[in-house]
Amino acid sequence: MTVLEDRIAMAESDNTTTLDEMFERLEKMPVPEGYKVEIVEGTVFMSPQRDAHWEIILDFVEQLRVKYPRQRVKSDVRIDYPGHLNGFATDVTVMAEGAARSEDGRWDCGEVEFVAEVVSRGIAANDYGPKKAAYAEAGVPVYVIADPYRGECHVLTHPRDGKYALEVKADFGEELDLTGTPVGLVLKTGEFPRD
Repeated sequence: MTVLEDRIAMAESDNTTTLDEMFERLEKMPVPEGYKVEIVEGTVFMSPQRDAHWEIILDFVEQLRVKYPRQRVKSDVRIDYPGHLNGFATDVTVMAEGAARSEDGRWDCGEVEFVAEVVSRGIAANDYGPKKAAYAEAGVPVYVIADPYRGECHVLTHPRDGKYALEVKADFGEELDLTGTPVGLVLKTGEFPRD
């Protein structure tokens, strides 16, 4: 049973609203264009994409594309994670080689190799808190938080027992050395804009 199937079974056995039901309701709502919608611990969050936010996302994607084919790099695609009703639309995701969508068209969080979140004003606590915990619980090998308000990145690696064992902070302008991880690249942050 995949992590996603396990989470759905748990939600259905508890007679609670499932992520699918929540997202179906959201799809019927008039969400403003340019807003990202996620469900974090059962709470719906909508955030506008700011210019600096998009530039950092694009910079990550362009650098990752040096190694990864387009089909493995995702942005704003729903992936369900462990914890109570966690359906994230991560800013940047890299899927493992050979990863495939399930019969219902979804990706399994157990096949994610890399995640980058760019902090949005007002919901930064999600990136540093429940998302960090969910990514660690899912075993995502590399989680990067890019914070344009502080001008820094946090690189979290070695997930173990629902926590990341190693966290390194780098200011914008410094390189993120991911050569000792499944990513196997050095990512540059020199062009990351501050907000």
